[in-house]
Amino acid sequence: MVIVMSPDAPDTALEAVVSTVEEAGGSAFVSRGVTRTIVGVVAGEPVLASLEVEGLPGVAEVVRITSPYKLVSRENHSRTSTVHVRDVPIGPDSVTLIAGPCAVETPEQTLEAALMAKRAGAALMRGGAYKPRTSPYAFQGLGADGLKILADVREETGLPVVTEIVDPADIDVVAEYADMLQVGTRNMQNFALLQAVGSVGKPVLLKRGLTATYEEWLMAAEYIAQRGNLDIVLCERGVRSFESAIRNMLDVSAVPMVHQLSHLPILIDPSHAAGRRELVVPLARAAIGVGAEGLLIDVHPHPETAKCDGPQALHGADLDELAHAVTTLPPALGKTLTPAPK
Repeated sequence: MVIVMSPDAPDTALEAVVSTVEEAGGSAFVSRGVTRTIVGVVAGEPVLASLEVEGLPGVAEVVRITSPYKLVSRENHSRTSTVHVRDVPIGPDSVTLIAGPCAVETPEQTLEAALMAKRAGAALMRGGAYKPRTSPYAFQGLGADGLKILADVREETGLPVVTEIVDPADIDVVAEYADMLQVGTRNMQNFALLQAVGSVGKPVLLKRGLTATYEEWLMAAEYIAQRGNLDIVLCERGVRSFESAIRNMLDVSAVPMVHQLSHLPILIDPSHAAGRRELVVPLARAAIGVGAEGLLIDVHPHPETAKCDGPQALHGADLDELAHAVTTLPPALGKTLTPAPK
């Protein structure tokens, strides 16, 4: 069950609803979005059947939900939500481009990549300060120094920062510098991390695990929502398959399926799906065509010397081709390209 509060409901009304649920023997989880506050109720069927909250002050609607993920379910909210990262919207009316270097290496490289991304139409800058890698000998990121570089580049370009967090112990320092926290594919089911990012009050970008089903992915999002944060954006980045010619198999069907199952917006990351530069723009076109709310793209000024994922990073003519796609294709679907902050 989900209890939707009226937009003008006072805190006392919310507290009364929570008390009513708990006194009846249920558990109440409060999630505050930009436009509404909801209370997720977890209880056995006898408690749910006897619970009378419709007439309480401040209650706008009571929705009985059958899916295991109550708060992020489409049953809870019929229209795809819009998540704001500072003043940048990610939602159903536009296509939002997030682009930048996979890894922060130097201030100069990060600034140059961010400026390239902005010229291509990016409204948000991605950059990794902490890099969980398959090999323990690979570049692991600059850590806090990388976060400071991202913050400086944000001041220079105006682009809000999206960056990955890999350890709950780093939540305070990452949240201090980042505008949106990314949970990577290897951490999709790191439940302690999900709970930490759900409690910090920043929008979250949740990537799909390499072998995760849709239900497992949405249940991971539910961990975040259950801690009070509904500002969640999903990201499909390819799943593991038998094919060795590409890095991962991009599941474009994830977009319409997520739109059926959940109200959360969804992006596609063609860079990490393909692992090959020449495939990124075709897959980006497919993502826009299938209805994704945005793209996550690797950009690097000198891919041949990149410390992380150089073979998939766009630059030069490839980036020009991406810029053309993100400006010309969304209008065909009744959308616009989300502009960069001024």
